[in-house]
Amino acid sequence: MTRLSAFDKALLNLLQSDIPICSHPFAELASHLGTDEDTVLTRLRELKAAGFLRRIGTFFDSNRLGYQGTLVALKVEPSALHDVAEAVNRYPGATHNYEREDQYNLWFTLLTPNAECESKILAQIRSLRGVEDMLRLKANKKYKINVQFKLQ
Repeated sequence: MTRLSAFDKALLNLLQSDIPICSHPFAELASHLGTDEDTVLTRLRELKAAGFLRRIGTFFDSNRLGYQGTLVALKVEPSALHDVAEAVNRYPGATHNYEREDQYNLWFTLLTPNAECESKILAQIRSLRGVEDMLRLKANKKYKINVQFKLQ
């Protein structure tokens, strides 16, 4: 599958901001789209398998929930980049893991309940084979950017 259908685009548009909070959110989306829940779920699995969809989840105000966030930049040997990225992804608080073209070539955010947990996780990541250096970049001010891709 290389092209998105009109239905796919409508579904993906809804997923970006209008997932209902209820016991059967995909049934409600289906109703809005004029179809059934099984069709929506099947299509979502196919879109994920084809790489159009990475994850479905919510955003919470992590600070209000007692979590702290840190942006982390890693300098990783290119031959170890994939393995380090997979290891980072296994931590439940790691998000936004992406490769960059720079000496610090792997960046991610880490949400933890306290400084002790953050230090422990970052020490484990720092000790991974191929990690040469790490920058911990604490935010001085929080900006929330709501990026949505409206598909026509």
